[in-house]
Amino acid sequence: MTTQQLIDQIKIKKSFLCIGLDVDLDKIPQYLLKEEDPIFAFNRAIIDATHHLCVAYKPNTAFYEANGLTGWKSLEKTIQYLNQNHPEIFTIADAKRGDIGNTSKMYAKAFFEDLGFDSVTVAPYMGKDSVEPFLEFSEKHTILLALTSNEGAFDFQTKTIDGKEVYKCILETSKNWKNSDNLMYVVGATKAEYLADIRKIIPNSFLLVPGVGAQGGNIQDVCKYGMNDSVGLLINSSRGIIYASNGVDFAEAAAEKAKELQQEMAAILEVF
Repeated sequence: MTTQQLIDQIKIKKSFLCIGLDVDLDKIPQYLLKEEDPIFAFNRAIIDATHHLCVAYKPNTAFYEANGLTGWKSLEKTIQYLNQNHPEIFTIADAKRGDIGNTSKMYAKAFFEDLGFDSVTVAPYMGKDSVEPFLEFSEKHTILLALTSNEGAFDFQTKTIDGKEVYKCILETSKNWKNSDNLMYVVGATKAEYLADIRKIIPNSFLLVPGVGAQGGNIQDVCKYGMNDSVGLLINSSRGIIYASNGVDFAEAAAEKAKELQQEMAAILEVF
């Protein structure tokens, strides 16, 4: 998917909502455990109920890998279902990969070619030769971890080197990498006050913003400081949507929560 196609979907749906498909078998409705593939059954119901309200889905691969081969097959079936039924939706493999060049190339092939995701999250710690193999794929996007929403982000990301915070060094350095136009960035919603400075460095890039909902992030603040001329935001909510209910109405409850966020986004876009 191209960036323009994503922008078009935001305009059509009046939404920049991303739904995280972080499926924990201990939290889904227990009757689904009788299904042949409980994870996929859960995801399919969530997708069917919410696809008109969001522009992206983001499975965190850890929740699938934890279940071994069966979990990986559930992930494969989920992305196939999305690509076949909702090809207009942007898909994110939240895998946080990043290794030496030949290894990164294999990771990129796995998520972009084999599974068919539009994007993958990547850790920048090992530098450009660990990221550029992902950037080689046309119409695919590499979402670089810049300033994350977790408490430990302050251990390294906001520390200074020669008077400049590490996350700013990541942003500025990555702009010079080959095919950097394919970059997006992760910036946590709980760090909304940092967004003004971030936009000075990467004014035109899309930002994936986790941390809304269960982690306490605020959509209004994120938009105030982070929205650009093309919106430039994908705001993610996971637990707050998919676990809105653990009963037979779980999909309908998820849709209600997603609709609340979509309507808030639509109101913001009206005056944008």
